[in-house]
Amino acid sequence: MKLQRKNRVRALAVGALAVSGALALTACGSDDTSGGGSAGAAKTSNIKCDGKGKLLASGSSAQKNAMDVWVQAYAGACKGTEINYQPTGSGAGVTTFLQGQTAFAGSDSALKPEEVAKSKKVCKGGQAIDMPMVGGPIAVGYNVPGVDNLVLDAPTLAKIFDAKITKWNDPAIKKLNPGAKLPDLKVQAFHRSDDSGTTDNFTKYLKGAAPGDWKHEPAKKWEGTGGQAASGSAGVSSQVKQTSGAISYFELSYATAGKIPTAKLNTGAKQPVDATVDNASKAISEAQQVGKGDDLALKLNYTSKAEGAYPITLVTYEIACDKGNKAETLPATKSFLTYAASKDGQAALKALGYAPLPTEIADKVRATVAKLS
Repeated sequence: MKLQRKNRVRALAVGALAVSGALALTACGSDDTSGGGSAGAAKTSNIKCDGKGKLLASGSSAQKNAMDVWVQAYAGACKGTEINYQPTGSGAGVTTFLQGQTAFAGSDSALKPEEVAKSKKVCKGGQAIDMPMVGGPIAVGYNVPGVDNLVLDAPTLAKIFDAKITKWNDPAIKKLNPGAKLPDLKVQAFHRSDDSGTTDNFTKYLKGAAPGDWKHEPAKKWEGTGGQAASGSAGVSSQVKQTSGAISYFELSYATAGKIPTAKLNTGAKQPVDATVDNASKAISEAQQVGKGDDLALKLNYTSKAEGAYPITLVTYEIACDKGNKAETLPATKSFLTYAASKDGQAALKALGYAPLPTEIADKVRATVAKLS
C-alpha cells in the first residue's frame, strides 16, 4: 500500500509539473507512444479554430491514444493553439481541474456529488459537468505461454484479481477452457497504482456480474487483495507484455499496439464475447443517462447477456464548467471539444480500438459543448 500511495503522489506531481509547463507536450502530443495509433487518417477540413495559446488538460490514460490523434489533427489545422494533455490518470486529472489548473479533465468515471459541489469554487456561477467523448472495451490482456485462446467469466476474474486463484491450471480456468494446455504457472495479476477510472469501471463489472466473489466496493483506488501495481494503462500493459503468467485490464488499443492477447468473456450468451469495438458499442448502446440537465453522465450495463455485447466497457468523460470557464481558455476548449465530438473526430477512433459514441449521445454532447460559457 505504501508503494501505491507513492505512485499516486508521483502521478499528482506529474500533473502539477505539466500545468506549470515543465512537461509541456508539443502540438503533436505526448512522446509516450506505447499505446500506438496514427493521426494520419484523421480528417481536419471541418475543424473550426478559436482561441490562441496553450490549452492545458490532464486525466484519463485510457483516452491517451485518442487524445494523441485529436491533438495532432487539431494542431495541424489550428497553428496558433497548442493542446497539452497529460495522461496522469482520472483521479489526478479531476483533482488538478478542481484546483483550477486545467481547462478540462478526462475521467473514466463521472464526477461524484462532492466533486460537483467543490467545482463551484472553480466554475464561477456554474458547476462541472460530464461530457462523454470516448467509449470502448476494457480488455483483459494476458501472457500465458502456449495459450492464445482464453475464455474467462466474471467469477473467475474476480477470484484471479482477489488472489483466490493463483495458478493458471486452476480447475475454474480449466472448466472454461477444456481444450487448452494450461501450464502450472503462477498468476501474476497487475492492477493500476494510480487512482483510475478504468479500475473503477473494471471493479464495477466485477461487483455487478460476480457479487458473490468480489466483495470490494468499486472505486478508482484498487481495493483487491494481492497482485502487483503499475502506473497508467501503459504501465500495466507493459508489465503483461514482459511478464510470463501476467494478466491485467486496460483499454483495447494498448493490447492492439502491444500485440497482447485478450480473453473472451463467458457472459451467459451463446458464445464467449471478444473485446472488440463493435461488441463494446453493443453494450454501450444500453447505457442510460443518469446526469441531470447538461450533465451527461451515463449508467453502463455491466451484466449484459446480449449476444455479442462485451460488458467490460468504459466511457471517458471530458469534464469542464457549464458556466464560468476561464475567458482565456474557453474559445479553444469549445473548439477542440467540438472537433473531438464531431463526426470526423469520432470516426478517427475506431481504428485505434475505441468505440465511437452512439449517435444520440454524440448529438447531446455537441449541443452541450456549444453551450459552454
